[in-house]
Parts: sequence; structure tokens; C-alpha cells
Amino acid sequence: MSKSLTKRQYLILGSLLFGLFFGAGNLIFPIHLGQLSGANWGAATLGFLLTAILLPLLSILAISLTRSNSAYDLALPVGRHFALFFLILIHLTLGILVASPRTATTTFAMGVQPFLPQGSDRLGLLIFSAIFFGIAYGLAYHQSKITDYVGKLLNPILLALLAFIFFMAFVLKGQLRTLHLWSATGTGAGSNLINGFLQGYNTMDALAGLGFGVTIIAALKGFGLTDVRERSRVVARVGALSMGLEALIYLGLIALGASSLQYLSLSSEGGTAFTQIMAHYTGLAGTAILGAVTFLACMTSCIGMLAALSQDWGERFPRLGYHFFLTVSCLGAFSIANLGLTQIIQYSTPLLSFVYPLAMALIFLGVLHRWIGQNPVIYRTTVWLTLLPAVLDAIHNLPPVWAHWPLFHAIDAWASQTIPLFSVGLDFFPFMVVGLLGSWLWVKARGTAVASAKSESR
Repeated sequence: MSKSLTKRQYLILGSLLFGLFFGAGNLIFPIHLGQLSGANWGAATLGFLLTAILLPLLSILAISLTRSNSAYDLALPVGRHFALFFLILIHLTLGILVASPRTATTTFAMGVQPFLPQGSDRLGLLIFSAIFFGIAYGLAYHQSKITDYVGKLLNPILLALLAFIFFMAFVLKGQLRTLHLWSATGTGAGSNLINGFLQGYNTMDALAGLGFGVTIIAALKGFGLTDVRERSRVVARVGALSMGLEALIYLGLIALGASSLQYLSLSSEGGTAFTQIMAHYTGLAGTAILGAVTFLACMTSCIGMLAALSQDWGERFPRLGYHFFLTVSCLGAFSIANLGLTQIIQYSTPLLSFVYPLAMALIFLGVLHRWIGQNPVIYRTTVWLTLLPAVLDAIHNLPPVWAHWPLFHAIDAWASQTIPLFSVGLDFFPFMVVGLLGSWLWVKARGTAVASAKSESR
């Protein structure tokens, strides 16, 4: 028999989901966006929150409203082969190729590298990443303990350290008083909403919302919540709780980055910026605090991504099981991590440009479940039309070594001149909207015609 959750269990689940979401990109990209946007950080923040908060929240709601257990169930109306492809693609991106390796490299760059002698970076990263993924493997090994490790232990410590950083910067040092939301003298592309919108992709939280569905469902079952309808409501509430907290932290991080321009020059990326900011406030002690914050944020997120991959793939391929995939994902992420943070970010851009439009299409279809159900025609039309701009965006964002190939260069030039909104990276929206509305109207018209024919035959 299913039961209702207590307030304490809601807080634990909210803490768990926040800990799973808040990782490497959630620290470094808001800080860098704050620096890029400068005096116009308010506009960029609004765009950032659309893709880094609203979209992940919608992904959780899509899982909830369709009563899906995972991304596979959400994508199933498109077809079994596509659903399996999408499930593998989501977890490859999160658990092996980009997000998990980035947790180790970011922690190393911000918390370990500043203390190492010059010239020992490669060896240091090798040793550190081996230890990092060894710890993640140990903490993710027992599925039933993940809620305790992340929700009850690691994440509360992380939140306390973040609160200390904001208190020190904005209360003790008074940096917040010098900030204005909008100004006519903002810096660079970060001073507009679209740049913030596109920067929000890098947190990968919309993908994480789809990937972590299986982990949250497993946690709810552990609390004895077995009723599917009630479980869907709880997932939505827990998602709103964790995303609301994350929005406040993003606001603080972006403001911290924007205010840092008063005493720092623009940094090349957010990890360097955050390290310099903490060194400015408290010297070596600040660097150590930042190292602890980064480690906790990245470790909780890494545990979630490795566990979600292993749970989802373990269910799809039960002969191999959870622990086999946990081992494979840890080894794969360890190998990719040793390419270095800069390489991971560079090569992740085309992959995210391909995955995000498909994920958005499925998220919006899931959110509209009440009106369109899981109609295969609507799902297939929307997703397949979205696939074209997704491929073009991936080509557009290829690293220079591939972008200069004649074929890719010709395709990119054609798309730049032909496809609306291609230059700003939002070309998938018209395709997605046309596919969704067109197929929905066709289904409604066909349904009306069939009903009319049945009426006349009587």
C-alpha cells in the first residue's frame, strides 16, 4: 500500500535532486556569464534561467505528467529504436563523454591544480581523477544508499559552504551594493538575453532532468511510495523545490561574477574566475574553501549521473546489470577526464547542440500531455522535424579541426544563408513548433473526419 511523504522526506528528496543537478557546469558557467555580461548581468541572467532552471523543471514535469520512469518511456511514442537511441545518447553525454568527466577536471582545476608545482598538471590530473572516480564508484555502488549519501550528508555541507561564500562577498564585503541589473554599457555578447539562454545549455540540467528520473523514482520507491499517480505529483513538487533553490544560487553566482570586474579582468573561463575571486577575498583559505565547494558539488552530481546511467542501462540490458555499467561508466569518464577541461568543453559543444533540440522537443511534448496524450504521429513528426536543425547546429559548432572540412563548411554556409535563426542557435524552434502544431491539427482534423463519417454511416 502506498503512503504519503512527510515534510522531512520532501526536504531529503529536494536535497537529493539539487545535489544530483548541481555539479561542475553549475559553478563555472554562471560565474563566467556574470563576467561576460558585466553591468548588463540582469538580462543575461534572465536568459540563463530559462534554459538552466525553467527547462530542467519542465523536463521533470514531463517525466511526471507522462508517468514515465525514464527518458526511454518519454521517447517511446516516437518508436522503440529511437527511444533506445535517445536513452543511450542522454546517458553517454551525461555519464561518460561530457558531464561526469567535467566534474573531475573542474574539481582538479579549481581545488587541486593551484597547489601543484608547475609542469605536474598531467600527472596530477591522472592521479586525482583516478581517486575521484574511485570515490564516486564506492558511493554509487549501493543504490539504496545514494539518497543518504547525497541528500542527507554531502549536499547540506555544500549548501552551507555556498551560503558562507555569498555572505562573505555580498554582506561582509558589500559587493552587492555596487551592482545594477541593467546598464547601457554592458560588455560583449553576454549583455543580451539570447547569450544567457545559450550559455544555460552548458549546465546540461535539462538533459539531467530526463536522466535523473530513474534515480528519483527509485528513491520514492525506497520511501514506500508505490502509487504511480501520487509519485508523479511528488516528482513535480520535489523538482520545483530543488530548482527554486538552484535559481537563487545561480543569481548569486552570476552577481558574484559581474561584481568581480571591479577588481579582476575578464577571465577565459569560469573556473579561473572563481579561483581568482576567492583568492581576492580570503587568499589561500578562500582557495581551499572553493576546493571543498567544488569537490562536493561535482561529487554529488557525478554520483547521480553514474547511478542514473547504470540504473537505466541496467534495466534495458538486465543480463549485464547495474554494477557492470557502473564500472564501464567510471572507466570511460576517467579516460575522457584526462583530456583536460578545455578539450572537454570544446568537443562537448557540437554534441550538446545536437542533443538539446531533441530533448526540448520531447520535454515540450511531455508537458503538453494533457492535450496531445502520447500520440505517435505528433511525437514522430515533431522529433523528426527537429532532427534537421539539430544536425545543422552540431555541424556549425564543430571544433576548427573539423569545421574547415569542405563538406561541413559548405553545409554551414548554406544553413547560415537559408535557415531562420540559425546564426543565433535557435533555428530548431520554428521546426519544432511547425511539427508540433501541424501534426496536432492534422490529428484533430482526421479525428473529426472519422467521427463525421461514422455519424453519416449510421
